Amino acid sequence: MYHSHVIRRFYIHNFRCLENFELPVAGQPSLLLIGKNGAGKTTVGLALQILQKIARGTNRIGQLIKQKDVAQGRSGLPIRFEIEVDLDSQIFQYVVAFELPENFKEFRVLKEDLFLDGKPLYTRDLAHVQIKRFAAEGVAQFNLDWHLAALPVIQRQPRDPLFVFREWLARILILRPVPSAITGDSEDETLEPSEDVSDLGAWFSGLLADEPSAYTSIDEYLRQVMPDLVDIKNRPTGSDSRSLVIQFKDGPASLRIPFRDLSDGEKCFMICALVLAANRAYGPLLCFWDEPDNHLALSEVGHFVMALRRGFLSSGGQLIMTSHNDEAIRRFSNENTLILQRKNHLEPTIVRPVAEIPVSGDLIGALVRDDIAS
Repeated sequence: MYHSHVIRRFYIHNFRCLENFELPVAGQPSLLLIGKNGAGKTTVGLALQILQKIARGTNRIGQLIKQKDVAQGRSGLPIRFEIEVDLDSQIFQYVVAFELPENFKEFRVLKEDLFLDGKPLYTRDLAHVQIKRFAAEGVAQFNLDWHLAALPVIQRQPRDPLFVFREWLARILILRPVPSAITGDSEDETLEPSEDVSDLGAWFSGLLADEPSAYTSIDEYLRQVMPDLVDIKNRPTGSDSRSLVIQFKDGPASLRIPFRDLSDGEKCFMICALVLAANRAYGPLLCFWDEPDNHLALSEVGHFVMALRRGFLSSGGQLIMTSHNDEAIRRFSNENTLILQRKNHLEPTIVRPVAEIPVSGDLIGALVRDDIAS
């Protein structure tokens, strides 16, 4: 059965350079964000990451939002996030707003609501939380420390709507890999990798424990980009530890390389393989990957980007990328390329589909000439 898990609406207000900002993401299985440095591309991912962290259990607001995150230092105005998601034709809307009252040292929750198909699963004003009862009429009510988010606190059973939404949000992938920090070593398992993917070994272990057949998907992709690949071993190195080893072969000669010794680009190939396999195994997922082409050779970028786009198109997830790379930009159409622009550091970011902007000549040339109207 085909499943679709996609964002229909993502709204951000008073967060860094994003004011009254809405990402036009509805209906797009893959989306590219382009724009100059400082335009707000990475900030979109940081906003998503705050919601991801809430779902993963980081519910202390002071660990999520700092005073520097307020747009233009206007701490008297709340920071607000709204995300609307289609999960197998169930429409979830999560709204959370944070405020920093005068003389407060830490942000608190002003508003937090979760709706399913327009009906509240829970609502919250400051400390007061009301939860819809599923087995009976009425609501359950309790007070919660106003410096804590409610989403990770409310207990639900698997397949309960609140649980379904929270699991989807916790498992979204926000990726900014630091290849030098990725060793392939692990002492545990996870389906929720960190943004720098330094826990890749644990992600590999968790993915195969959850869905052993995922190895086939990983192997298929890696053999396309590394034809001499023979095998990937996750060898025990202690009672609770493992380490990835990659085996290559060319005719009668073979070579085993610890994962930590692969090149930065080869490590990114492995990340791509895990993203595609995870989206099939326990997705569909949302993946926000900040400049995935950073560590790739020019000749590798096109295949890399198209593999990701095809994977998310066929599996029902959603891919959002940022890039400055010509080859990456060419792999997206004007309809699913968004340009983020700011006139200066005192102005908020605006976002527009490239398809709606008059471009002189081809898009790449217009970007090089800085010939895109703001």
